[in-house]
Amino acid sequence: MAIGVEQFGSFSGEPVEQFKLVSATGVEVDIISWGVAVRSWRVPVASGGKRDVVLGFQGFDAYPEKSPHFGSLAGRVANRISGASFTLDGVTHHTPANWNGITLHGGPEGLGRVNWQGTADDATNSVTFTYSSPDGHMGFPGKVDFTARYTLVGNRLNLLLTAKADTRTPINIVQHQYFNLGTTDTVLDHTYQVAASAYTELGENLVPTGAILPVKGTDWDLRQPRTMRDADGNPVDYDGNVVLDTGRDPSLPAAIVTAPDKSLTLKLWTDRPGLQVYNSVWSDVSAEGRHFGRYSGFCLEDQDFPDAVNNPHFPSTIYGPGHDYTHTCDIEIA
Repeated sequence: MAIGVEQFGSFSGEPVEQFKLVSATGVEVDIISWGVAVRSWRVPVASGGKRDVVLGFQGFDAYPEKSPHFGSLAGRVANRISGASFTLDGVTHHTPANWNGITLHGGPEGLGRVNWQGTADDATNSVTFTYSSPDGHMGFPGKVDFTARYTLVGNRLNLLLTAKADTRTPINIVQHQYFNLGTTDTVLDHTYQVAASAYTELGENLVPTGAILPVKGTDWDLRQPRTMRDADGNPVDYDGNVVLDTGRDPSLPAAIVTAPDKSLTLKLWTDRPGLQVYNSVWSDVSAEGRHFGRYSGFCLEDQDFPDAVNNPHFPSTIYGPGHDYTHTCDIEIA
């Protein structure tokens, strides 16, 4: 089946395109070129029909104005950079402070807030998006050519990210889907399981302190399925990075989430060392007659550790000539 392509809107005088991928199992995924945002992801359910499992807007205009990275990519450096600065090879670089004095998701014009160029490939049922970020954009050194390819096979959506930089520079890109597998406006009662025995301790403004601690005895212990409620049924807030077990079987998913009625299960595979677990604790978005509030969606942002540029003992996020960035993520919902 040919990939559908249509103009979805315009941004800074350029057309924003929407690509529709359809698989043999009836899954439909709509991706727009602005931020490479997965706008809609419809999955057949046993009770009949299809359920949209991601948060998004019906029209384009709400995206630049309202979107908290709904479905988009985030980078050049996703998550948080403390003090909105970092030092690399003896040079201090200043990046925009766009959230409580820190840089969040690459700044106000990061990868999730610019328009990419998309090319469909019917033979592989994939769309490849490209974007060239100039030297100094959002304060980051070096010109970087980014590609993001989404491929849909059956119920599995694969994301392959690559980046080629002309000088040493930090890169950490995440997919920022807001999922809700159920039929209510909260994700607190989904069950979550993540293969992570440690987490990066959080300090002020949710920036890692640098300490890596065991999850045992904390709310970050998701090694066995649990909801996002405490023993008394109260909501538990999540917005932090867990350290995925390095010895885990790569053929097994790093994370599994199941809808409250068990109608759908999400499985995620990644080659990244970390996973940001977020349950929309900061969400307060009203658009198109809908409200997306606290706990309306969950994010599983497979990533390198936040603020790695200021924590040299974290796995390095520095790439450059002869050392290209590659990142793969598979998400299956059935």
